[in-house]
Amino acid sequence: MLLSLRRIGMALALVAATPAAAELNLVMVWREGCVYCAAWDKAIAPTYPKTPEGAAAPLVRVNIRETATSGFAFATPVVLTPTFVLMEDGAEAGRIEGYPGEDFFWGLLDQMIGKVQGDGPAPSE
Repeated sequence: MLLSLRRIGMALALVAATPAAAELNLVMVWREGCVYCAAWDKAIAPTYPKTPEGAAAPLVRVNIRETATSGFAFATPVVLTPTFVLMEDGAEAGRIEGYPGEDFFWGLLDQMIGKVQGDGPAPSE
């Protein structure tokens, strides 16, 4: 898989991050029998921990039945699986509902991480 210029830029930004940065996690809310969860597991899961995104936001899996007791502060209830929630110090900072495919997933995740780290686009007025 070729790295896009955006992913290379993301990797450089992650290397430059300071140790005092907030703790990030990517929470994957899943459910048994979810075909989209299985598709993500096949396409993304094996490489995720080896990517700059995986280094910046390690993956935590939470069964949808256990979201209330997970220790994470979800901004709204999770109703679809998979749902990927970027957590900053345990509080929701961004969300991807569903699995839109490999290409869209990486782009959306890069945007969420960039916003949290201050690298994202300026909010529209």
